[in-house]
Amino acid sequence: MRNDDWSRTIRYEIIPTPSVEERVVESVPLSVPVTITASPTKGLGPTLALAERLAGHGYRVVPHVSARLVVDDVHLKEIVERLVRAGVDDVFVPAGDADPPAGRYHCALQLLAELTALGRPFRHVGITGYPQSHPSIDDDIAVQAMWDKRTHATYIVSNLCFDAAVLTAWVRRVRRRGVDLPIHVGLAGPVARTKLLSMAGKIGVAESARFLGRHLSWFARIATTYSPDTLLAKASDLSTPDLSVAGLHVYTFNQLAEAERWRTGR
Repeated sequence: MRNDDWSRTIRYEIIPTPSVEERVVESVPLSVPVTITASPTKGLGPTLALAERLAGHGYRVVPHVSARLVVDDVHLKEIVERLVRAGVDDVFVPAGDADPPAGRYHCALQLLAELTALGRPFRHVGITGYPQSHPSIDDDIAVQAMWDKRTHATYIVSNLCFDAAVLTAWVRRVRRRGVDLPIHVGLAGPVARTKLLSMAGKIGVAESARFLGRHLSWFARIATTYSPDTLLAKASDLSTPDLSVAGLHVYTFNQLAEAERWRTGR
């Protein structure tokens, strides 16, 4: 992997499957933060429980608190208290894919504003950025939403992108719009197609169908031409200090041993 300062800071994203805790403990050093996704069908329970267990192992965990999975302000306060009690100081707040929403929060901004009203209980709060078009949100709306959310957040994580030119142009566009939050560039780790398909099968039939249906191009790219090193080499302009790229957010698809071998160059 590259040795640019911005690419030395890495965090791994995982999906809360039954075996992933063991994989994390076996393969991931405590120095690497671990972010935990939330399932639109299983709710926040598995995410919060895994966050508590991994925090107990000594990891810095970043649970996804998907707005559309939170029922109301009482539920949110319960979530906050539970995470603070576990020592969590960083959360990632997407809107989430639950349709219909579990309760009163339909978008990330609503929940972010609520967290601010609660006195900003987390030191770090992440929001999503979309270098490539969101499947259901126009680009201009996505960029405007990022501007609206900036006062409630401390960093941005970019969604998966396999085009270095598109990714770099998006970062520059964000900066031109006056959004100066640090950006963690999202990229897929080194994942074999067969293992990716196996992982998709473990997250449930309905979710697997949704995942595969929305991201067929991801599978095609990962299975054929994609390499994280190639993408990073082509995106070397991101190391420019004025772009404030803080590090890499690696979508591991739970292939943690492979991600760690890539990170360390073994």
